Amino acid sequence: MDKLRRVLNGREENEELGLTSQVLDATSLSYSTRVKWFVICFAVGILCSILGSALLFLPNGSKLFAVFYTLGNVAALSSTCFLMGPLKQLKRMFEPTRLIATIVMLLCLILTLCAVFWWKKNGLAIIFCILQFLAMTWYSISYIPFARDAVMKCFTTCLS
Repeated sequence: MDKLRRVLNGREENEELGLTSQVLDATSLSYSTRVKWFVICFAVGILCSILGSALLFLPNGSKLFAVFYTLGNVAALSSTCFLMGPLKQLKRMFEPTRLIATIVMLLCLILTLCAVFWWKKNGLAIIFCILQFLAMTWYSISYIPFARDAVMKCFTTCLS
């Protein structure tokens, strides 16, 4: 009713915002809802990864492992969209500091599924899952200030 009064009085502020702003305002979630969906999506991701790891030891379980592990990583990665929004997530994923880790991670996600279903090479799929894990870890620690430097220093100290 309030909106109808503004339109009839000629004071429609939303027209100045533009279509994109109107859509984003209409679909915005509250902070508590964002956090709840982040936790749910992240938990589903962890559950899928653990389930995939458990299925690895079944006969023909490497296919299930690759699928569930990849779905788990995709769910965990997409969970952060609830916290910062999908556009901001994509912008931050492809920042120069995360670009290589993001490309390797996404490439390994795709190659894992290709190795299982297209090429039918289970060993290669497990290697790609390991690379997924390493790329996802390197990508994740890029959000922690100086974490990459600390990890690099730790490894160089251990190796020398």
